[in-house]
Amino acid sequence: MAEGGTVKADKTEFTECLRTTIKTPYILRLALSAGIGGLLFGYDTGVISGALLYIKDEFEEVERRTFLQEVIVSMAVAGAIFGAAIGGWINDKFGRRMSILIADVLFFFGAIIMAIAPAPWMIIIGRIFVGLGVGMASMTSPLYISEASPARIRGALVSTNGFLITGGQFLSYLINLAFTRVHGTWRWMLGVAGLPALVQFILMLSLPESPRWLYRKNKVDEARAILERIYPADEVENELSALRSSIEHEKEEEASIGESLGAKLKGAFGNKVVRRGLYAGVTCQVAQQFVGINTVMYYSPSIVQFAGYASNSTALALSLVTSSLNWLCTLISMAFVDRYGRRRLMIVSMYGIISCLIVLSIIFSQASIHSPKIDQVESTNFANSTCTSFIRANNPTKWNCMKCLKVECGFCANKNEFSPGACFAKTDALQDSCHAQGRTWFKDGCPSRFGFLAIIFLGLYIIVYAPGMGTVPWIVNSEIYPLRYRGIGGGIAAVSNWTSNLIVSLTFLSLTKAIGSSGTFLLFAGFSLIGLVAIYFLVPETKGLQFEEVEKMLEIGFKPSLCGEKNAKEDHNNA
Repeated sequence: MAEGGTVKADKTEFTECLRTTIKTPYILRLALSAGIGGLLFGYDTGVISGALLYIKDEFEEVERRTFLQEVIVSMAVAGAIFGAAIGGWINDKFGRRMSILIADVLFFFGAIIMAIAPAPWMIIIGRIFVGLGVGMASMTSPLYISEASPARIRGALVSTNGFLITGGQFLSYLINLAFTRVHGTWRWMLGVAGLPALVQFILMLSLPESPRWLYRKNKVDEARAILERIYPADEVENELSALRSSIEHEKEEEASIGESLGAKLKGAFGNKVVRRGLYAGVTCQVAQQFVGINTVMYYSPSIVQFAGYASNSTALALSLVTSSLNWLCTLISMAFVDRYGRRRLMIVSMYGIISCLIVLSIIFSQASIHSPKIDQVESTNFANSTCTSFIRANNPTKWNCMKCLKVECGFCANKNEFSPGACFAKTDALQDSCHAQGRTWFKDGCPSRFGFLAIIFLGLYIIVYAPGMGTVPWIVNSEIYPLRYRGIGGGIAAVSNWTSNLIVSLTFLSLTKAIGSSGTFLLFAGFSLIGLVAIYFLVPETKGLQFEEVEKMLEIGFKPSLCGEKNAKEDHNNA
């Protein structure tokens, strides 16, 4: 999906991580147990794409109402906005461990509610529960790993959380494919998420609270006991001393700006440096969503069907390509973000995204123009079966498959799918009749000679998205704010990300109905172009800079260049 961690790591750190975890397996146990939250995050945001195909088959009102499909998908995102908001308070009040346990309960009951849902409204309630868990896990899992890891390998361990998120999305497509021929299909797809939630709940009961949170709550002995299990004996006192200094400094910073949310917001927007940081951070997060990534993650089987692959199982199998590419390409970002810089990766990524979206728009336009014609004799051969709009049409000879689908009818393809077929009323009986003749029934897309190109460019879209816009916005947001405003700045940026995600996921299917798949991808190309311009002018390069250097650069004011590195260093030197 489009979300990630907040800490980066280099090759040396990954090598050190391997050495340290082999020597002290307890560290790996802490990280992987908390990392299940990332896996659940990825699974629950990805699984709905395949489950929706079968939910539509079972509930006629979902098939008939596009907006209801969008609500089922997007309610998890809406829940995540509130989950992230209350998650911060729960983290501070009750601890990171408790927050993960609560998220697991939400995941578990959300999965059960969806699996037994007798009606669409109950699926929506389950999606809201799951969304609350996703929002809490998205911020708590990396935080727990970060605070329970040795400093020297912290980045490497936290980076695994982002890898587990995309891995969870890939797993969701595999699970979807596995249950395509099992009775209950979508109920198993959605319900199976309850198992890892239960496993994580049991594991977390046996694990400690974050030592940093314990120390802040004056539970010094408990914090020391945990540090003794993480660090060698000769390093424990140094870590305690560093923890003490860090927390004291943190409390001083909090005292200087006030503890209430209102005081923090007022201080943030009243500070020139923080405002400029927010311009950059929020720009990255909003641009990440408005390139349309989560239309691919949430609706990729539907997009594949738009491209002419009618079978649910075929659509799921081809969609597996996009999720696997997203998972694997996350590793590319880990390898190159510190070598080539954040700004450069995002700009190059945006050029690739815009190119792919324009090509996809052309492909879907050509697929629509060249979709199979309607055979008038076949279409009127059966009583009470012909599409009503086709009968009443002024120029039925000009109709093709795409026109038939736009008026909410179904296309029964010829045995040679590219030859003229029949436009029938969209009913289960006629669909079964079409299949009985060994023909294919199309209701979301038309047979197309261009379909394979759509799959290729969807794959290319993921390849150019994942290493740049997929992960870099989260890294920028971990570096762009002064220490005393990092929490509130990161929170504002995260809410902007989830809100943009909600807008995109809630409108995608409606857009495809209103302006077609071609127009929708062209619209996202336009949004991406605006995002590229905004990134060019508002987002500085932070590669290789200390937090103090970033603050000084923002104080002076950022001057854009293609890569941003020269200006960042020159501005710091001039300061």
